[in-house]
Amino acid sequence: MKDTLGVLLAGGAGERLYPLTRDRAKPAVTFGGIYRIIDVTLSNCINSDLRRVYILTQYKALSLNRHIREGWNVLGREVGEFIEVLPPMKRVSDQWYQGTADAVYQNIYSIGSEQPKRVLILSGDHIYKMNYRLMLRQHEDSRADVTLATIQIDPDEVSRFGVVAVDRDSRVTGFEEKPRQTKLRSPLNPEKVAASMGIYLFNTDVLIPVLLKDAEDPDSSHDFGKDILPKMVDDYRVYSYDFVDENKKEAQYWRDVGTMEAYYEANMDIVSVSPVFNLYDAQWPIRTHQRQYPPAKFVFAETGRTGTALDSIVSAGCIVSGSVVKASVLSPDVRVNSYSEIESSILFSHVNVGRHCRIRRAIIDRDVHIPEGTTIGYDPEADRQKYFVTESGITVVTRDYSLFENPVSVDYFTSE
Repeated sequence: MKDTLGVLLAGGAGERLYPLTRDRAKPAVTFGGIYRIIDVTLSNCINSDLRRVYILTQYKALSLNRHIREGWNVLGREVGEFIEVLPPMKRVSDQWYQGTADAVYQNIYSIGSEQPKRVLILSGDHIYKMNYRLMLRQHEDSRADVTLATIQIDPDEVSRFGVVAVDRDSRVTGFEEKPRQTKLRSPLNPEKVAASMGIYLFNTDVLIPVLLKDAEDPDSSHDFGKDILPKMVDDYRVYSYDFVDENKKEAQYWRDVGTMEAYYEANMDIVSVSPVFNLYDAQWPIRTHQRQYPPAKFVFAETGRTGTALDSIVSAGCIVSGSVVKASVLSPDVRVNSYSEIESSILFSHVNVGRHCRIRRAIIDRDVHIPEGTTIGYDPEADRQKYFVTESGITVVTRDYSLFENPVSVDYFTSE
């Protein structure tokens, strides 16, 4: 991977994850208690020995920038290794990023300054484990100009993906962008379809001219999947790399957590009895930045009730006092007081749940104080009067619903 530069796209507004993305970029949203979504892709880079990575930010990137600075300043520039945030500079355009390809195009000089032989383009909002070295090996063996990672999906899922036609030599012969249905079938499995994962490995001497050509096209949406790759099939050697999962489970795991439902389910995957996404594999660790909190504590309260957590992730600094937590994710510094019940929920950092609360199938944003006796997740119509409720019934409680019972402190501004 020494001659490969990673370019991680982390500038999307994340509209489908609203209101969690109201104050932060999508890759900066909490995942699995102590992580941010972007940590998964960055960990893949480190575990794959990809040690030169640009992160392209744009939308509400303060907390994301801070997280990268504090948690990922682990490589040495003096030996040519770095994880570096690149904000929009408008060096080659007067506009903000118009699409995935335009984001890379606007940083073409920064890419060129590193003189890489190859550029690996990644997304900052997917949950998966992948060894990019294996993809590079196939890319070199096939003498490809560009290789895109694909995953096998059922035909009834194609409306959510860009799908590709692939021959028996793994060469891509065509594209279909989110079709309602398709006749395409994978040569690896006639009952499946090859879907793009949004991971692209380009030879740099190919990437630069196609980006320049696309930038001059007024009819282009400047997107790799929609515009760049479909036009390359006839003139370049475009290959597919079938996803090899490092998660070490029976079923392959790859989740696009761009919607509230997908984000919620990905968190529930890690608290299941047999976690679908394995955070405990020492051979493929997920890194992050962790603040200094004391260990989690479970209190036998004066009420005679014991604080318990079943099938849950409880992060450092949490206190579960005389309450019950089931199948939930508690981020750092969460307090759950006596007689309360938390079930199938995600609580972000610094949440305080008062006594006698009942919370089910909810996401509670950071710094929220839940008043005593509050019920959330049991009456969707009542919840909609106060909170944001998704079509599937997930209740999202954000900071403005805290009724100002927790005063704004310096920590409010510094601990996002």
